Amino acid sequence: MIVAKNRVTLSMALFMASLLLGCRSDAPVTAAKETTPDTSNPAGERAVPVVSVVSRSFERTLALPGDLTAFQDVSIHARVQGFLQSIPVDRGSVVRKGALLARIDAPELRAQLSEAEARVQTAEAQLLEAQAAMTSERSTFERLKRASATPGVVAGNDVDVAQQKVEVAGARVNAATKNVDAVRQAARSVRDVEAYVQVTAPFDGVVTERAAHVGSLVGPNSGPILRMQQVSPLRLVAAIPEAYVAGVAVGQPIEFTVSTFPGETFTGKLARLGHALDPKTRTMAIELDVSNPQGRLAPGMFAEVRWPARRSASSLFVPRSAVAVTTERAFVVRVRDGVAEWVDVKRGATMNDLVEVFADALKPGDQVAIRATDELRSGTRVRATQPTAK
Repeated sequence: MIVAKNRVTLSMALFMASLLLGCRSDAPVTAAKETTPDTSNPAGERAVPVVSVVSRSFERTLALPGDLTAFQDVSIHARVQGFLQSIPVDRGSVVRKGALLARIDAPELRAQLSEAEARVQTAEAQLLEAQAAMTSERSTFERLKRASATPGVVAGNDVDVAQQKVEVAGARVNAATKNVDAVRQAARSVRDVEAYVQVTAPFDGVVTERAAHVGSLVGPNSGPILRMQQVSPLRLVAAIPEAYVAGVAVGQPIEFTVSTFPGETFTGKLARLGHALDPKTRTMAIELDVSNPQGRLAPGMFAEVRWPARRSASSLFVPRSAVAVTTERAFVVRVRDGVAEWVDVKRGATMNDLVEVFADALKPGDQVAIRATDELRSGTRVRATQPTAK
């Protein structure tokens, strides 16, 4: 038993010795691997993934709010004082230009017209009387003038008096003629005003409001009788931010949507530019002409305009992460000849995952760090690498 126990003890001792020898033999190999120098970057340069600055046209569709308004919107007032005799239209009536909207009974106007016509008749009678008197005086003058050719028949003074009477009669005829013209013009004015007893539509459109009924007293100083709006075409008014005004020409089709018809797209034609910015919002008002032959769209609807923002010239773009922004500046880190340098830029609009940058010192094809940071100081020696594909 003692012999067996000694053999087990000896075996265990030999096993532990072999383990110790194995560990010592592996240690030098591991140390040799850890002290192998890195020959890929002998100068210790920092590896920086870079990307090229690209030049391309800026195109982006903006969703901007807009309002549909009537192309023409007027309140219809009475031009003459009187009582509303008839009004054959009501809210929602579709009317053509020149259609009868209302008829006014104006007794005072009729009295004024009768008086004006009476004055015309009186003036015309006075004119005829003056013309007859002038004819008589002229006849007398001519007889005396012929008689004065024989000496001693007619005194010369009588001829002069007759001539003066002819001149006076002529002056009366001229005054009567001017009076007739004046009263005739006054009568025409009254007759022209009388035409306003019939209120007609100024354009093709829809009656959107009615504020008076038969028997109502209406006149120039009273409120409107009706309100009319032209709904085909319509105006679509939107405010465009200053940065996106350029690059779109008058006459270009612009798409828009309305919440009334979800999933449906409408088109209008850019018709007018404000050519001035609102100093409070820095936006420019634009108008689209929207054809609306079926009347599906209505004034007052809210629209979402798909504004095609463009630049008149190509712009420089870099990834959004390539622009570092601090409290003092915005910059990209350009890598040139193995050296990092900061280039100040001004940020523009974004397009997908790119951002527009403006800088005189930056050119298309320049290599910039794909992830700019102020920790990568200007003047640092770097090694440009290609970004790892994701």
